[in-house]
Amino acid sequence: MKSKIKDLLKLFFTMLYISAFTFGGGFVIINFMKRKFVDELHWIDEEEMLDITAMAQSAPGAIAVNAAVLVGWKVAGALGMIVSVIATILPPLVILSVVSLIYDKFASNQYVALVLQGMQAGVAAVILDVVFSLGSNVLKRNETLNIIIFVLSFVAALFLKLNVVYIILLAAAAGIAKEIISKRKERRSS
Repeated sequence: MKSKIKDLLKLFFTMLYISAFTFGGGFVIINFMKRKFVDELHWIDEEEMLDITAMAQSAPGAIAVNAAVLVGWKVAGALGMIVSVIATILPPLVILSVVSLIYDKFASNQYVALVLQGMQAGVAAVILDVVFSLGSNVLKRNETLNIIIFVLSFVAALFLKLNVVYIILLAAAAGIAKEIISKRKERRSS
């Protein structure tokens, strides 16, 4: 029992820390979650983190909250999910509540505008880090269909300007088709 409470507290404070000091959206928080839960704590492996990222992005709602639900569930079940989500939404809730009280002065302040411009460059760099980190994991598996989906997704998004929802749905359909074909081959060979 003490071990479970200890794990829940560690999960809570880890997610609270990540959420409080992560600016730039869902992909940035995913990167921090990967570093903490995969690389440092070893609670989740890289394959699971890729799956969590794909599901968090594919589900409706904020990627950060979706990922918190999945990480919490993986680490400590239903209670872990609740703890993880509360820790993830608390910092933005507090910060935005305070900002809303002084929004008029905050929005027109030139120093705040400069800070936000600087943060945009930093956030772009972190998002690129996520792309390279998760993308290299897909390429390391050396599965032809996954590499094709990976390349075609970039082409569809960057050059064809295809809506990301369609890209996700098409990639999911390809993954389902691959699994169905694989299962049929297994049945035929056995």
